[in-house]
Amino acid sequence: MASVESPYNGRLKVVKSLAWGTYIQAEGLTQSGGVVESIWKKVLGKLKKRNLDIKNCLILGLGGGTVAKLLNSTWTQAKIYGVDIDPFMVSLGEKYLGLDRKKVKIKVADALDFVLNELKGRKKYDLIVVDLYCGSKFPEKFSSDKFLKLVSKIISKGGVVLFNRLYTSDLKTRKSALFLGRKLERFFDEVEYFYPQANLVFICSKPSIHL
Repeated sequence: MASVESPYNGRLKVVKSLAWGTYIQAEGLTQSGGVVESIWKKVLGKLKKRNLDIKNCLILGLGGGTVAKLLNSTWTQAKIYGVDIDPFMVSLGEKYLGLDRKKVKIKVADALDFVLNELKGRKKYDLIVVDLYCGSKFPEKFSSDKFLKLVSKIISKGGVVLFNRLYTSDLKTRKSALFLGRKLERFFDEVEYFYPQANLVFICSKPSIHL
């Protein structure tokens, strides 16, 4: 349907199939729509059972807007903010996946810079989704102590942070995901490991008081 070269995600391609509908791939890996939507439906379905009071949501790694669409339908009154460094990905989401700027306040920026600014403004979020892939790669700075600590400080009391990592049959990918899990346990009092489908999502809550 469409294809574009991105300096952040490599070759972006919009695909349409009978099985998965319309979705966006980056270097052959589905980033938005398709199987990604089914994964996040499972995650948010699990989260909804907690009966959380969610008024403000932040998505770090907005992509084509799949998570934003699901959040809109799950917590209809919540304000949603989406951050992505790749304007090409956001543009494709708007054109092909129904990403709506009226429903999502979008900021094209580096997630680390954005979180630093939010901390200065003392803004808090009830739900934060961290899904920061560039193609199939997860930038190491987003598993650094600095970034994790910053995220833990902009979550509201009783709020939740979701960290998404690939969890395929590749041993290195699995080790990297589990290593992040151990780090998260230093910054949050509760870290639940959830395996929806070739992914590991960490459900983190209650930032530690010593931070």
